[in-house]
Formats: sequence, structure tokens, C-alpha cells
Amino acid sequence: MDQVVLDCTLNKPYLPVLKTQQLAYIYIQIKGGESIAQVRTPLNIALVLDKSGSMEGDKIKNLRKAAKQVIDMLDADDYVSIIAFSDRVYPIVTSTKAVDKMALKKEIDGIHDGGGTAMSGGMRRGMGELEKQLTPDRLSRMLLLTDGETFGDENECRKLGTEMGAKGIVIQALGLGEDWNEDLLDEVAQNSGGDADFIEKPEDITAFFQSTVQRMQATAIQNAEVVLRLVNGVVPRQVWQVTPIIENLGYKPLSDEAVQIRLGEVTRDEGVSLLVELLISPRPEGKFRIAQAEINYDVPALGLIGEKVKQDIMIEFTTDTNLTRQYDAATMNLVEKVTAFKLQTRALNAARMGDLDGASQQLRAAATRLLQIGEKQLADAALEEAKNLEEQGQMSSAGAKKLRYATRKLSRKPSTEELTPVDGSDAEADAN
Repeated sequence: MDQVVLDCTLNKPYLPVLKTQQLAYIYIQIKGGESIAQVRTPLNIALVLDKSGSMEGDKIKNLRKAAKQVIDMLDADDYVSIIAFSDRVYPIVTSTKAVDKMALKKEIDGIHDGGGTAMSGGMRRGMGELEKQLTPDRLSRMLLLTDGETFGDENECRKLGTEMGAKGIVIQALGLGEDWNEDLLDEVAQNSGGDADFIEKPEDITAFFQSTVQRMQATAIQNAEVVLRLVNGVVPRQVWQVTPIIENLGYKPLSDEAVQIRLGEVTRDEGVSLLVELLISPRPEGKFRIAQAEINYDVPALGLIGEKVKQDIMIEFTTDTNLTRQYDAATMNLVEKVTAFKLQTRALNAARMGDLDGASQQLRAAATRLLQIGEKQLADAALEEAKNLEEQGQMSSAGAKKLRYATRKLSRKPSTEELTPVDGSDAEADAN
């Protein structure tokens, strides 16, 4: 059984013998195995696209180009629908198999900018098209793009996101440019079990559409969850998803010594990885099992339901100071990235609450972390927004969006510099 590969790594293989609790991190990686390398679940996808007046020029041209690229990526057994919206709804293509691609792309050429923005109408019609092929053997997805704020229907958009999530329809939401509501788009996507992202320039729309559809096509593992069974004296503190994006997942207690972490869908290649923060009570010298990780999952395309993979997690307590200096560089790299994400998130929240001094301090701390992991451009952006807060009393819309979404994706690429810390104490000092 190799549908899923589970790998657990501690940030430090050795802990010193102390009389106090110690912090440890478990890096849990979950990926598809060889037996599902070619597994593909047919898609049921709706493109719900903003065509309001603000989409004129390069935006609408690149949107049409990106939509055509999606059509080229689909197989003949995939269903597709295309809904354009402004303050009205325009069903460009009702749900159909992606067989006659030339005809579908000709319909896309008919999308032109104009009108205001009312996103809920496009979402509702897109949901209706997806419901026509809403079957367990298909992945039902909405790819939603907007470049502006919807007016007067924000609660309806949130409600629709929740409705789609209950039906198994996941929304990938994309905001283009500076003038859309990131809080709303995040909430709409998350209510469905999806996420949102930021497209800075119109010429990047095609790349974002392409990578989004590729992730959909690589989704083979469904209903995944991790059960972490802990021995007495080991307490979970936080659970972070680190790939594909950084996100605080939290956990559900199952008992005094077991917690459940819901993952949902997992792609074959990129997979999902977690960073679990644990507090470990004092132990004598020796090797101990501190936890067991179990991944439960389904692969519907292979008829597999309720499959399991388990791995014990061991750590050694020692009085040898040379051993306790050892650490796993990859895991500590992720600790630093999660810390940078925490700091910028707290900065944005502080700025929203009017605590400009606190927001500026958090941004400067985030910039320090980002520099340490080789992210100079993001560090410069954090410092620029700290300066904006101090001199103008607010962050720029573009800068806030860049920090919010780019720090979520820090774990998708390797850092350009080596880490120097040997434990998590420095990261915790900035994060708490």
C-alpha cells in the first residue's frame, strides 16, 4: 500500500535533560505514492469571471487569454462552464464537456468589459452550472476572478461560499490588482474549503489560472485527516499547514491524548505538510516515543476508502551538549517562515484595529525574519509598509496585499540563505 507516503521529522533529534518543559516541532509531510502517480479525477469546473468596466484594456485581454489556456488544459471527459459577471450575469458557456475546444474559445472571445460589480450573481449562476454534474466521481471547482469590490451583496457572497462548501464545491478565488476586498475574498474561498490569492499584474493571470488548474488535476487523495496520538506529558500547542500555503489549521481534541487535524484534499506531487508545535515534559536520559502520526484518506478514483498510514515519532533525551546542538535545517527553515507569516498577520490585524505603533513594530520584526531566510524583496516591502504606517498612518493597498499573500507561499520555494539558529527560541521570541 503506497498510495500515500507519510514522513515525520523532528526539528531536533536530541533534547537536553532538563527540569522544565521544552518546545519541539514535528514536520509532517504527506504526498502521493507511486501507485497514484497517474491517477486523475475528472473535473467539473466553472470559470466565474469579472467583466466589469474596471477590467478594460490589458485586464480583459489577459483574462480571455487565460480562460483559453484553461480550455486547452482540459480533457474530453471534463465538464466546463464559463460565467461572466458585472452588475449582471452573462452565461458564456453552460455546462458542457470540453470536447470542441475551438468553439469554446470562440465563445470566450465574446467577453468584453463593461458595467458595475455584483459578484454574488456570477457565483450563484456558476454554482448552478456545477450542480448539473455534481457527482462523487468528479472534482467540482469554481475558479473565481475579480478586480474590484462587490457592492451590497457581500453577505450573499459569504453565504454562497458556505453553500458550495456543503455541496463539495471548492472555490479558488483570485483578486487582480489593488482594488478588491481581500477579507471578503478570503472568507468566501475559505467557507468553501478553498483559498484566495493575489494577482499583481494582468500579464500574470494566465500563469495563475494554469497553476490552479494543474493543482486541481493533481488532486487524487480526498477526505484526508491526521490523527496525532500523544503520550502523557506531551501537549500540542499549534498546528500549522506549511504547504501548499501557510495556514493555522488548529486541531480537534479526540481525547486527552489524541487530536485530529482535517486536511481535506491532497495533491499527488506537492502534497500537504504540517508543522506541529509540542511542549514536552521532562524526561530522564534515554529514547522515548512521544507521538504516533496516522493519516486517514480516500482515493475514490481507485475505489479506496478509509485507508491508513502510521508512523511513530521518537526523540532522545541526553546530557551530551554536542548532541543537543544538532537540528534539522529544513524543519527550522519552516519555523522561520511560519514566524514571518505570524508577524505580518499580526501587523495587519494591529493596523486594522488602529494600533499603528504595534503594527509597525511587527512589520519591522517580520522584515528581520524575512531577511534571515533570504526574502529580501518581501523584507523591503514590510519595511516600506512600516514606513507608510509611521508617516501616513496607513498601509498601501498593494503592499498590504503583497505581504498578506506572498508570506502564505513562503514555503513553496527554498530560501537563498542558510539558517543560523539551532532551536526555536528566537522564532518564538518574535512570534509571541
